[in-house]
Order: sequence, then structure tokens, then C-alpha cells
Amino acid sequence: MLVIGAIGVVFGDIGTSPLYALKEAFSPRYGIALTHDNILGILSLMVWSLVWVITIKYQFLIMRADNNGEGGILSLLALALREVGKRPVLRWTVITLGIFGAAMFYGDSMITPAITVLSSMEGMKEYSPALAPYVIPFTMVVITVLFFIQRHGTATVGSFFGPVMILWFFTIAGFGIMQIAKNPSVLEALAPAYAVDFAFTYPLQAFFVLSAVFLVLTGGESIYTDMGH
Repeated sequence: MLVIGAIGVVFGDIGTSPLYALKEAFSPRYGIALTHDNILGILSLMVWSLVWVITIKYQFLIMRADNNGEGGILSLLALALREVGKRPVLRWTVITLGIFGAAMFYGDSMITPAITVLSSMEGMKEYSPALAPYVIPFTMVVITVLFFIQRHGTATVGSFFGPVMILWFFTIAGFGIMQIAKNPSVLEALAPAYAVDFAFTYPLQAFFVLSAVFLVLTGGESIYTDMGH
């Protein structure tokens, strides 16, 4: 039950981020053509961003920086302040960085739920264009319900969303396996060479498209922030 609850609280965000990341990467603002090599290049960027940031950085480095079993930017700030001693300049520098980090986390926590729910609801337009006018109202209803549920605490929320997220992960895995069976060449995106080639072919666009690629990482900070769970 603890594992199911943790899945509901910690992994709900990063497990839904890819919904809108790939779509955003090929939006007209970046001017990247929808070609075979470009798709593999961006997919490779996403895969290796997850490997480096989530698997290596968070799992093997950041998760070791706990404060009596608790994580998050404030715990990290407390750990850093223990080491600065009586150096006032360094102390205020660390505090400033901590405030900046907290502000970044606050901004992410404000926009990510809205974007995630909205992206999920946009799937209704693919099912039937007639449902397009209901995307925004349905999104507002879901977010409102989630807001009122939260007061019952993360244990209750996690126990409810844990099974939902497990079903979600099995669902996207099933659809993913089906599509890989139809087009196995997509596995070539696991090679970092495609990401490198894409970056050298479109140096300027690749720099800006990283903002879309970064969307697959949103929610990854929950692994550290919710360490107490």
C-alpha cells in the first residue's frame, strides 16, 4: 500500500508529462520539419534527458542529500546552511539561491497540473471534433475537484491515485509496445547519436526546442521533494 500510495503522489506528474512534450516540440514556433530523422532526434533528446537528469542526477546524487529523510529545496537549503559557518556573504548567497529555487518550484507547481490536465482533455478533440468546446470546462472541473480533494492529505490522495497511475502506466506501455511492433525503427532513438546529429543539424532550433524537451522532466523533482513519502 505504501508503494501504491507513493506511485500516486510522486510519479503522477512525470508519468503524464510526455503527453504534451512531443506535441510542443513540433509546434510551428520552432520551425522543425516533421521528418523521420527529426522525430528520432527529438525522441533521443527526451530519452537521454530522462537518463541523465532523472536516473543519474536524481537517483544517484540528489536523493543522497536528504535532511533526516526529508527532501525538497528547503531541506537542501538547510543542509547547505550547515556548511557555510560564519561566512555572512556565502550564507546570504546560499539563502538567495534557496529562495530562487523555491520560486522556481512554486512556478512549476502552478503551471504543471493545469497543463497536464488540459493536455489530457485535449484528447477528446481527437475522438470527436464536436467535443472541442468542452475541453476547457472539463479541465476546470477536474482541477477544481482535485483542489478540494487535496485537503484530505497526501495519504488519501495517493491511495486513490496510486491504482489509477498504475493502470495509466500499463496502458501507455501497452500502446507503446503495439506501436513499436508496427515500427521497430523507433528504437533507434535510444542511440544518443541521433540527439547529437539533430543538435548539429539545427543548432539554433535545437537550443530553443530544449524548452519543449525539458517538459518530459517536469515532475521529476517530485522524486526528491516527496522523499518523505
